[in-house]
Amino acid sequence: MVPVEKALQLVDNHIKQTKEITTLSISNAIGFVLAKDVLSPINMPPFRQSAMDGYALGSIEEKTYSLIGEVQAGDDKDPVLKKGEAIRIFTGAPVPAEAKAVIMQEKVEVIDSNILVQESPTLDANIRPAGEQIKEREIALVAGTTITAAAIGYLATLGITDIEVYKKPSIAIIATGNELVPPGQKLKYGQIYESNSVMLSSALTTAGFTTINFHKVEDQYDATRSIIEKAIQEYDVVLISGGISVGDYDFVGKALRDIQVEEIFYKVKQKPGKPLYFAQKDNTTIFALPGNPASSLSCFYIYVLPALQKISGLQQYHLKRSTAISNSDYSKKGERAEFLKALLKDDKVTILDGQASSMLRSFALANVLVYLPEEVSKVKPGDSIQIINLS
Repeated sequence: MVPVEKALQLVDNHIKQTKEITTLSISNAIGFVLAKDVLSPINMPPFRQSAMDGYALGSIEEKTYSLIGEVQAGDDKDPVLKKGEAIRIFTGAPVPAEAKAVIMQEKVEVIDSNILVQESPTLDANIRPAGEQIKEREIALVAGTTITAAAIGYLATLGITDIEVYKKPSIAIIATGNELVPPGQKLKYGQIYESNSVMLSSALTTAGFTTINFHKVEDQYDATRSIIEKAIQEYDVVLISGGISVGDYDFVGKALRDIQVEEIFYKVKQKPGKPLYFAQKDNTTIFALPGNPASSLSCFYIYVLPALQKISGLQQYHLKRSTAISNSDYSKKGERAEFLKALLKDDKVTILDGQASSMLRSFALANVLVYLPEEVSKVKPGDSIQIINLS
């Protein structure tokens, strides 16, 4: 049994970023990581551009100007402005080459076909120069950038439609257990609804992983070995839910040994999630997660999700850790590190009731996990404690 920090280090040491690159349209690239620098194909803005609604002036010394027309956003006309002349102009419209400034409309009085300025603008006032944001062939986004909605909008303004990103791993979820039936069916005596696969799949989808395949296997050795062996051959990451403990009908551990995976660790000195298993074979990463739902989801957030995000090229791949002030009084039973479902509000954290590894109700209400290392045995109101943000 390994300590939590040792288990985290072992996962980190054995997980490598993918070298596989794929080309995606920007509309499908949110959450992916850029594999190569993106160069701007144009100046942005591509022309001198008005920063507001107002009047472009042919000079800045006069008090009165003759109006000779107007330019709207999207117009391709380029009127010639002389000294003492002005044109009506709108935000985003191209500014004539001879214009010395744009004066906002609130500072102008219109009299027939003339305008009277209330105060003279400075040279180039309210004019965005061509290439102000970025110039042609400059780096728009560097390799390693995570694509967000803002990044997609930025790339679209440059006319870019496709980018090269690191490929995200394909993932298999294998749920084990004779007692498990899909939600929607009527339960027979001794049966429970299978929740881990839909829970893990939803957590993966929320994190931006979409190449997910689900398999169900009963507690039978040959079937367990066959489906795990096939998944290892076909997927980058295999998540096995349940069957990793030492009961008479827990066949996952034996199957993995017989397949000759490289076991990196089995069992972590933590609660919940003690029977966590981590291994690799060829180019596939294997996590065998505890069958109890809260244990499974805790291990997912602490170990699996960071591994997946590191594979995908993210530089900051662990969930954010910070500290908060405890509202709760809590005493540990035992010496293992603990991950406790909790609710953070106004920089204070409340440890929720219902911390058993089989209970998801508290997880459904939680927005953080409280982390109590092995050496911390008791928490009192007012104590500063470690938290892991689940968002």
